[in-house]
Amino acid sequence: MKVSEILKVKGDILYTVTPDTSLTEAVNTMAEKDIGSLVVMEFGELVGMLTFREVIKTLYENKGEIGASTVRKHMDDHPITITPDTEVNEVRRLMLERHARYVPVVGAKTLYGVISFYDVAKAVFEAQSFENKMLKAYIRDWPAESDE
Repeated sequence: MKVSEILKVKGDILYTVTPDTSLTEAVNTMAEKDIGSLVVMEFGELVGMLTFREVIKTLYENKGEIGASTVRKHMDDHPITITPDTEVNEVRRLMLERHARYVPVVGAKTLYGVISFYDVAKAVFEAQSFENKMLKAYIRDWPAESDE
């Protein structure tokens, strides 16, 4: 299974901010939309990711305060990226190795979406459930052996 298949099912809603967006505004957007990440775009290109991990780290460093800074100061400015053709098993490996819960999908400088750890887990679960049903149906229809 490829990332493009997950994106088809997931849909194309994508939330972005610029590096100059205030961190408070970004956190409000994440809370209002019930999302764990925002893609940071500048001049039409991906320049970073802001996830709840960076927000929690900022709260810790600021003793519970968001502060008045911008997304640029807190974003991950070197997020790992994948392409629509990346195999899901490769995405799983990358996410586990890099402890990444959200990975932007980029191809030829075009941002297609973001794949979350949840999206990957759901896709794998559904694929395995389908395979399980097919195997059970096959076993039920197993032809009887002849005594020849």
